[in-house]
Amino acid sequence: MKKILILASNLGLWGEELQAPWDALKNAGFSLTLATEKGITPLPLMLSIDKDFIDPVQNYNVNPAPVVDRVMEILKNGEWDNPVKIANVKAEHFDAMVIVGGPGSPLDLVGNAKVHRLLEQFYAQSKVIGALCYAVGAFVWARKEDDGKSIINGKQIVAHPKEWDFTGDLNYPLFGSNPKNPGTDLVTPGFVFPLQMIIEDAVGESGKVIADPSANRNKPVVHYDPPFVSAQSVESSIAFGNKLVEVLLKE
Repeated sequence: MKKILILASNLGLWGEELQAPWDALKNAGFSLTLATEKGITPLPLMLSIDKDFIDPVQNYNVNPAPVVDRVMEILKNGEWDNPVKIANVKAEHFDAMVIVGGPGSPLDLVGNAKVHRLLEQFYAQSKVIGALCYAVGAFVWARKEDDGKSIINGKQIVAHPKEWDFTGDLNYPLFGSNPKNPGTDLVTPGFVFPLQMIIEDAVGESGKVIADPSANRNKPVVHYDPPFVSAQSVESSIAFGNKLVEVLLKE
């Protein structure tokens, strides 16, 4: 049985971006280990479980009721409780690594040196590496040992398109927050960084960025360029999970 490491944010998970690949990988029979920076439950942003939320940039409802209901079911049954701390993870114990998104992922995953070192180890061991939405940014800072370039240099990688970048004030209230798992009261001026541009720099002239602002649930964007599975945003969460399963079953 393949063992899959999944990293999620403690500061602003988008519910479906963990739920969809989690369910796909679990239903495929893989052994899943969830890890977070603090070793506490990754709680979803309130916006990500709001069935009436209309994305202000894309102008459509991004949280279908069945998805929200499934996220709430997982939280209730405790499947995401008791994750390990990222600092305690050993790459040799796993066959693949997956990083999921949400506005909080740039705050405690993308710029996290512990995550970068894990990515470098998984890459050196030729293991499957997946990332969704803004979590793809973590690839930028993981470096190859031979030339010091990003591990995605020369690769075809999906990035959240610049046309979708939110630039208004963004806060991070979490569903189920409590004194032991409070999230953050930080307010950022939109997303923490413009993802598409830093991915373009990281893949270099010999690579390619795939970013489609016309994507939707009926036209998700996910791509596999070994060893990387990358996907665009919440609308592609299901396709991301399915692609990970497809790739891992062939390994």
